[in-house]
Amino acid sequence: MTAPAPTPARRAALDHETAMDLAAAEYARGLDLFGGLGSDDWARPTDCPGWDVRDMASHMLGMAECGASLPRFAGEFALSLWAQHRAGGNSTDHMTARQVARRGGMAPAEIVERYAAAGPRAAAGRRRRPAALRAMPVGGVELPGGAREPWTMGFLLDTILTRDSWMHRIDIARATGREPVLTAAHDGVLVADVVTEWAGRHGAPCTLVLTGPAGGRWEFGGGGELLERDAVEFCRTLSLRERGTGLLATEVPF
Repeated sequence: MTAPAPTPARRAALDHETAMDLAAAEYARGLDLFGGLGSDDWARPTDCPGWDVRDMASHMLGMAECGASLPRFAGEFALSLWAQHRAGGNSTDHMTARQVARRGGMAPAEIVERYAAAGPRAAAGRRRRPAALRAMPVGGVELPGGAREPWTMGFLLDTILTRDSWMHRIDIARATGREPVLTAAHDGVLVADVVTEWAGRHGAPCTLVLTGPAGGRWEFGGGGELLERDAVEFCRTLSLRERGTGLLATEVPF
């Protein structure tokens, strides 16, 4: 009996330069949001269970500092895999929990100051990562919904790190009652990349209409159902922050 062919590791769909321009802009938008928070905002609960705004910002800072240093990123990644092997669970959850715990004593002002320094360094560091490194597989990654799939380092560095920052910026804006800054030139590109990946994951014909500054219209295949939704809420649903049904139950990692 012939063994099934291994699933190819998922690669970034956007070209590296475009992905890195998006990353730099997203770090800047995150910093702008942090800088506008009031003293009461940092303790507000977010849509991520157990995390308030300060916890989420600590995670975002941890990911930015990892992105700025390849040895640090590799070390954090290895520690998360070791913790998963030792204690079970999801390696990503172990990494994020450690990032929050290590920054538990930081005042909001220190988080903002360190993020202001880490964001540009992370954008520059991620931009420098060579194509050979980005093509390397990083093994099976467990998604929040429990599925596992192989990724390339490039998908992690070019796509996931920016999606993660973007979604948490939305989370913090929602938690603090602010309207997130959204533009077609930035957020629209990020959302379009999510849409393309979502369509490839479910493979069914459909027409998707997303509203708002980051929205657009896409047709996949012939016929199929028409789906209409706000662009941000669409991404929140695919990230499992909201319950989706039908094609909207298809998970996309953030």
